Amino acid sequence: MEFAKPRVVIRLQEEPDREGFDDALDYLDARDPAALRRIRAAIGDFRLLPVFSDKVRERLPELQKRASGLDPTYAARPLTTFFYVEAEQADDLEALRKLFLTSAAVQSADIEIPGPDPAVNAADDPRAAQQTYLDPAPGGIDARYAWTFTGGDGAGQTICDIEQGWTLDHEDLAAHGATQLNGTIVNSSRRHGTSVLGELCAVDNTIGCVGIAPNVAQVFVASRNPSLADSIVDVLSSTGFGDVILLETQDGVAGSSPPMFGPSEIVDAVWEAVRLATALGVIVVAAGGNGTNNGSAPAVNLDTLTDSGGQLKHFRDPGNAQFRDSGAIIVAAATSAAPHTRLDYSTFGQRIDCYGWGQNIETCSSDSAGATDLYRSNFGGTSGASPMVAGAALCVQGLYQAATGSRLSPRQMREILSNPVINTNPAATETTTMGVMPNLRGIIDSILGVVPDVYIRDNVGDTGDVHTGAISASPDIILLPAAVVNPQAAFGEGSGTENDAGLGFEATAGQDNVLYARMRNRGGAPAVNVATQIFWSPAATLVTPDLWTPVGTVTVPNVPMGDILTVSGALTWPQAQIPGPGHYCFVALAGTVGDPAPAPADFVDFNNFRNFIRNNNNVTWRNFNVVPRDPGDPEAQVALPWLMPGAPRERVRFALELTLRLPKEAEVLWDLPLAFLRDFDAQVQIVEVDRDKDRGTARLPPAGRLLFGPALVPAKARYPMRFRVRLNSKDDRAVFPIDVRQLFEGKEEVGRLSWRFDPRARERQKKILALT
Repeated sequence: MEFAKPRVVIRLQEEPDREGFDDALDYLDARDPAALRRIRAAIGDFRLLPVFSDKVRERLPELQKRASGLDPTYAARPLTTFFYVEAEQADDLEALRKLFLTSAAVQSADIEIPGPDPAVNAADDPRAAQQTYLDPAPGGIDARYAWTFTGGDGAGQTICDIEQGWTLDHEDLAAHGATQLNGTIVNSSRRHGTSVLGELCAVDNTIGCVGIAPNVAQVFVASRNPSLADSIVDVLSSTGFGDVILLETQDGVAGSSPPMFGPSEIVDAVWEAVRLATALGVIVVAAGGNGTNNGSAPAVNLDTLTDSGGQLKHFRDPGNAQFRDSGAIIVAAATSAAPHTRLDYSTFGQRIDCYGWGQNIETCSSDSAGATDLYRSNFGGTSGASPMVAGAALCVQGLYQAATGSRLSPRQMREILSNPVINTNPAATETTTMGVMPNLRGIIDSILGVVPDVYIRDNVGDTGDVHTGAISASPDIILLPAAVVNPQAAFGEGSGTENDAGLGFEATAGQDNVLYARMRNRGGAPAVNVATQIFWSPAATLVTPDLWTPVGTVTVPNVPMGDILTVSGALTWPQAQIPGPGHYCFVALAGTVGDPAPAPADFVDFNNFRNFIRNNNNVTWRNFNVVPRDPGDPEAQVALPWLMPGAPRERVRFALELTLRLPKEAEVLWDLPLAFLRDFDAQVQIVEVDRDKDRGTARLPPAGRLLFGPALVPAKARYPMRFRVRLNSKDDRAVFPIDVRQLFEGKEEVGRLSWRFDPRARERQKKILALT
């Protein structure tokens, strides 16, 4: 039976059958006979037909009991109080609605206005290349990335699409063996439903296109005819916790002219059915509705949507007296091009959780005769946006189930898909509230923990999070003159050297040397074949990529989960490539499938380089230089050359901070360019000037902190510096440090050099060499 006409839906104060009445009319006659006479005088004889069928009514008590046990926020209200009004003389539905509200036996009354279908006008699948909504954010939802992980293609999941028509034996859908659970098919809606399923789950079969979740385990469909609320509750017999119901329906806003359409849950009986579903743990994704449904404004603003009595129908504010949340994920429609903006006709407001494409969607198609080989590239509206979000939900659920063995609840899924931090926000120019578009890469990498998360420490205390501490004192790059027999035993977890930042600190001239990299994996999957690139650079406070010289790449076959310090094999640094005597900085980049290393680049924008330094935990620097000290010759002068660079491509304000903790007898000379003194207006004690070479020498105090700048440093500037240090101390117990930091805008450390005059450095080095 097809029902397309609007009708009034009333909610009685009590359940007639529980009160001992034969039907709803007997109940109305007993509770308010005067009202019944008024209604009959206005419209003649009428019938009250249950919204929920006998089959569903039998199951309601058990479903509601289970829902209350699963969701403590679910309030189980009687649902057999909903009835459709059927009358021959009821032409003015708004007057009829108000007439029923005059009865004390009636709790509420809605006009249900079923709208038309809410649409506005992989590599071996030939149409997959045009399915750019499968591509990375911000353009698409990055389903292709999700497919690279177990469960990310929807494997093991169940979807039920509720609307009006489909061609289930379409060549790109037939392999799913979809089952129709209830209702009748409207032939004129076959094209719409087939397009929805094609976008959602077209199989990967070398034909046509491929769906967002092509490997779902079960596909159900159900019709909104004759009752949408009844159909929703009915399919709960075939769906369970964590499954997805997609409501490809919209309903009209009573009293709007021209007719405007919003989400179907604006009808109270539908809201109750959806709330029961989400309380049972079934995820409901619903089209937000297409306003006037002809591609033009106005659209429905759910923040201000009221019934004819002036009461807010939906308001996403828990502090508001009218607040009611069905738990569904409501979807708006946006432009296909990024940055995305809301299409004029799409519903909007705080109740909207997500948006998807509302135009230019490549998917399957059909016709009223049930053609099985048609396709289209113009699907859209909130009908096109909603399967995009439902497909993302299936991918996320599949990933989570594969990784943990459990499933996400409707509330958890909505929080993940609507999180503005990890998903794609609309254009900054968008002035209406329309939620976010799911970004499966962001969800997988940031929330689900199903990918590796390899990190190399910037300093001993680094745990892999973004931090504000030292970035150039990595203990995880180790330089030795020869390979050790068992690097994992020597430097890995349980070795006792995990937090020793003084391992392997200088190259031995005249021979090959070797490098080791250490790393941890704090992610949710083992890291396989982790490739670590290592570069060397002159000692500098800012190690920009133009200073890097490749040493080579070493691969670690497996970095296990659980933050276990894992050591690479030896990477040979050939004698011919090792520069002359001095101290050098190392840069390491580690990457694997699911956690790739960022690529070195010529950073046009210095902020990009700052992000490269700070936001990537699989990139590190080692500027921690240890100077072996000979206490037998305290007056020996040690030369420490270094470089302060400018940014790669632009003028940037930097400060330079020196911190010295040397014995009071120490002598420290600083050789520096006069250009630095001028640019930074540096106030230091100058003891020598060579104007021909534009250089000078300053005397520094042996202990204290000196800050120079901030000053505007030209792009690619180079300030070559050198410390000349005499300790003049025979104390062979203390470790004396010098630290130099380069600060962006005088605040944020972007590079550092550290030297340690350590009397025990030689002894530690001998112990390490004994392992080779």
